[in-house]
Amino acid sequence: MDNSNLAIVFPGQGSQTIGMMDSFIKLDSKVKDIFNISSKILGYDILEIITDGPQEKLNSTEVTQPAILLTSYAAWLLWKMKSNSNPIALAGHSLGEYTALLCAGVISLEDAVHLVSERGKYMQQAVPTDVGAMAAVLGLNDKQIEKICAEVSEGEVLSAANYNSPKQIVVSGHKSAVTRLIEISKKSGAKRAILLPVSVPSHCALMKDAAENFSALVDQIEFKTAEIPIVQNVDAKMKTKPEQIKLALIKQLYEPVRWVETIEAIHKLRATKIIECGPGKVLTGLIKRIENSFELFSIDDELS
Repeated sequence: MDNSNLAIVFPGQGSQTIGMMDSFIKLDSKVKDIFNISSKILGYDILEIITDGPQEKLNSTEVTQPAILLTSYAAWLLWKMKSNSNPIALAGHSLGEYTALLCAGVISLEDAVHLVSERGKYMQQAVPTDVGAMAAVLGLNDKQIEKICAEVSEGEVLSAANYNSPKQIVVSGHKSAVTRLIEISKKSGAKRAILLPVSVPSHCALMKDAAENFSALVDQIEFKTAEIPIVQNVDAKMKTKPEQIKLALIKQLYEPVRWVETIEAIHKLRATKIIECGPGKVLTGLIKRIENSFELFSIDDELS
């Protein structure tokens, strides 16, 4: 593949499945080395959970985050063995942004694993179980969702969390407010409005305490200039400088993921091909609905 017009994107939470590393391990046993290093940092066998579960453990935020990071990074390493050049840009959906930073040489493997593991813990600790929730709404546009959030919040936290594609938006906030939004969205013409099986309400004001704690940790980590430009989804702007990247990471915890704008920014860079590097094809489906001119590939296709 000609990489002169190629961008690579990395998935976030929600793409995890038991056995998602199986095909990558069969291709090259050396990828196990990154899991051995990471398991020592985490204090548990992360590859065993990815391979054998249980699903409930894999779905726990503090485990999901390093699991997806490592699976996506392993895929990147295998792809690099076949490719002799870099893409013109990287981007990641929420958590996937940390994989982009790792692949761009901004942070080390050890620091990346530590960051996402602690990020997951801070997020989990910020809001008690069953206090927060997230819901996906299909069929309503941005302004409709934002209006409903304002109308039904009743003083609670409720806002758009992920602008995933035109008319596919995820909301986040207090569970009672999210439940009210689901009911009103259906009455307002939404094709679907469903609670998501997540353990924390990401990308909303309920995560500000987590962001404060996480900021102190980020300040302790050495960030280097990105070897490949990264389009960060908190503002859909391309960055390479460490301080700019750090600030965007902190804001990302409590501000929405602007995935539509992120893909539009990649399109403006004249990228014509995108590889989804990680488990699943969630991002590929979203990108098709944002900009249908891209040639889209999954990492499984590229490595087979």
